[in-house]
Amino acid sequence: MNTKSLLAASKLMYEVAISFEEIDELTVKERVAIFNLLSDLSSKIVGFTHPALNVRLVESHLVQDNDYNPNNVAPPEYRLLKHSIRSDGVTMPVVVGELSDDGRYVVIDGAHRTQLIKTESDINASLANYVPVVVLNKTREERMSSSIRHNMARGEHQVELTASLVIKLREMDWSDEKIGSELGMDKDEVLRMQQITGLAEAFRDRSFSKAWE
Repeated sequence: MNTKSLLAASKLMYEVAISFEEIDELTVKERVAIFNLLSDLSSKIVGFTHPALNVRLVESHLVQDNDYNPNNVAPPEYRLLKHSIRSDGVTMPVVVGELSDDGRYVVIDGAHRTQLIKTESDINASLANYVPVVVLNKTREERMSSSIRHNMARGEHQVELTASLVIKLREMDWSDEKIGSELGMDKDEVLRMQQITGLAEAFRDRSFSKAWE
């Protein structure tokens, strides 16, 4: 960083420090706005593109469930997640995609965290009805594949759910090659996912891999 940039950064930090002296006079909404601005600025300063480096706080009613990834966690795991948040706080932001220009978002990963923040009064109060999120700029189809990748990366791979989502991607004219590339599957795995659904329509006029010969 050159001298000019260093001075500019120092001036900015001084102004921020001064504003913190008056923090008690600010409303929660004003504090959240400052937090979001600082988070965005911080990510720009380091210049890294990883979403985790730009966490935002979004009003909970603006974060909605997606319509392709069923919310079916087992009760024991759900209770454990609730206990974890109450004991350790929210340690991972919810991954969302932006739906429109009016500030609405759809969950890509973290539906259960979002549900707990919305429905458990003590957790909701601790976040003043805000949800910490990171935003991925993706289309609906890309959000679906991102959801699968997040589940698989955590070892929560549900075969039937993944198979169903693969069919949805095929119905959106995604090729097997594109699905495999997005989900980290080879061609045979993509075909097996389609077979599991039992939808003969998915295989009309299609050739199979030699794995079944």
